Amino acid sequence: MNTLQQRFERRPHRQQGLTAIAIVLILAMVGFLALIIIRLFPIYMEHFSVASHLENLSKEAGIKKMTNAEILSTLNKRFTIDDVNHVTNDNIFIERNKDGSLVIAIEYEVRTPAVANVDMVVSFVDEVEVN
Repeated sequence: MNTLQQRFERRPHRQQGLTAIAIVLILAMVGFLALIIIRLFPIYMEHFSVASHLENLSKEAGIKKMTNAEILSTLNKRFTIDDVNHVTNDNIFIERNKDGSLVIAIEYEVRTPAVANVDMVVSFVDEVEVN
């Protein structure tokens, strides 16, 4: 019995490190996470550009005097310069309130493939109010 007890006491000292399967699983998870980051990074960079243009437009002098078509044209020109591809005129909503304020909202979705037939969908809603 003493030998059996000695075996059990020695066993934990002999087990060290990760198995090859554990290393492969960890590398697969890190690779998948890197793939997601690589696929989503351009989408979020484009969104930051959209949000920045919307914020800058709201600070422009005379924006309330512009027609809806002029506002759309201005936004489209800025989006063309920054290569924003996922926002169309159908995604831009302009509302003029009775109190004279102007609300400009941009709502859009971006779908990008992840792996095989699995897609990632990212939804964005940006809104500014010009008083």
